[in-house]
Amino acid sequence: MAQAFQFELVSPERLLLSTQVTEVVIPGSEGYLTALAGHSPLMTTIMPGVVTVKLADGKSDSYVVFGGFADITPEGCTVLAESATHVDEVDHSDIQRRIDEARRMLDNASSEEHRTKAETFLYQLMTLQGAILPA
Repeated sequence: MAQAFQFELVSPERLLLSTQVTEVVIPGSEGYLTALAGHSPLMTTIMPGVVTVKLADGKSDSYVVFGGFADITPEGCTVLAESATHVDEVDHSDIQRRIDEARRMLDNASSEEHRTKAETFLYQLMTLQGAILPA
């Protein structure tokens, strides 16, 4: 049986989750990563995506995040999200609004660097939208 560790998911508005988990999948800026008990220390930025946790009782739960940071230690993991909500409570119109804004940012990019960042952000949002749309 996998060893449990402490996980917290925090947004500016509230603490969404604070519990023992056996696994956390995080949308890191370099790609999705899995944190387990005893993980080497790591701090990373996170991209828009889905944080999936496997609770100590074996059940899974998911949360949508829009950027932030993840701090992983051998004893636990904390995700400080810019914005987060339970996957069942996602406002699909909010995601569409963010996609529309990212498209405007792309259209108005003043440099190649800004264009690349806008393209990446738009891609992340559209991938997120595809991942959580109801079947």
